[in-house]
Amino acid sequence: MAGVTAPLLGLQKKSLREQALSALRTAITSGELAPGRHLVETELSEMLQISRGTLREALRQLEQEGLLSAGPRGRLSVRHLDEKEIRDIFAVRAALESLAARTLCELPDRAHVIQTLHQTIDVMEAAQDASLEERIESDMEFHRTLCRLTGNETLLHSWESLEGSIRMSIMFGGLEKGVKNMSVDRHREIVAAIETGDASLSRKTIREHMDSAAANLVA
Repeated sequence: MAGVTAPLLGLQKKSLREQALSALRTAITSGELAPGRHLVETELSEMLQISRGTLREALRQLEQEGLLSAGPRGRLSVRHLDEKEIRDIFAVRAALESLAARTLCELPDRAHVIQTLHQTIDVMEAAQDASLEERIESDMEFHRTLCRLTGNETLLHSWESLEGSIRMSIMFGGLEKGVKNMSVDRHREIVAAIETGDASLSRKTIREHMDSAAANLVA
């Protein structure tokens, strides 16, 4: 497959499916495999040095994550989002994370929650001069942690099912817009709202965060 470089240049023999998943996921979210690009199994299996069966398992997982989409006759390609899809994704995120914020506000003791969220923001701040991939991961971890701290496994699972779509929305918007949405100060506002214990304020802060993020990506 012409023009494709690392990390799609062969894998170690250990945990081939997981390595294939990681390599393909990184290639997609970095733009190495561009939106709309059709995936040819023979080329990818040769490049990754894995069997087509192992490759298909990885591709199925990426399709479930929302990074790939199936076209006519089941042919897979890198998913291409449009503006409506991005707004829909962030509307669902707003609903899920608003529920998370409300749940955390209702906790009788939020000290551990606030401390943990501040720690994830510290990681975001430390990643500001790192690679785009590291910045994306630190941002995702903040929001994932927000949901995980609720103890609501269904909420967390629902949020995690959007991860691939969230990554693709960043690729749609491009580097500059994606980085703008990762502002540390904007995330501190969310934590400050939860720390007050005011559920209405926290939900409002989350909705404004998601609305402005979506608007920025499609601007």
